[in-house]
Amino acid sequence: MIATHVTAAWIGIAFGLLSGTAQGLAFHRDGWLGGYASWPRRMLRLGHISFFGIAFLNLAYAQTIFVSGPGVESTPASWSLLCGAVAMPAVCYLAAWRKDFRHLFFVPVVSLLSAAGLVVFQGVPS
Repeated sequence: MIATHVTAAWIGIAFGLLSGTAQGLAFHRDGWLGGYASWPRRMLRLGHISFFGIAFLNLAYAQTIFVSGPGVESTPASWSLLCGAVAMPAVCYLAAWRKDFRHLFFVPVVSLLSAAGLVVFQGVPS
């Protein structure tokens, strides 16, 4: 699982860089996507930064597994973290496209909170 989370982290970092580059091509235009404070632009920024933030969570989880020793198999915390890594930017970009998708934010939020809660309250998987 260490390799899975490290790979997920680097994929997240790559997508964060790519999405930031794409968005950066138009950021200088004041009216782009309705202006700096517009809903679509805010959601794109949130999606972009979520790639990096959750990538760092994956790296932290991989380090946690590494420190706990060999023999760690997949756990609910692991799967929740990986689900959140996909769901958060997806929901952000979908919500930028159609505002009604904001109602799906519970999916990545519950996934990521579950992952953190499981690690904190159940301890390091071993």
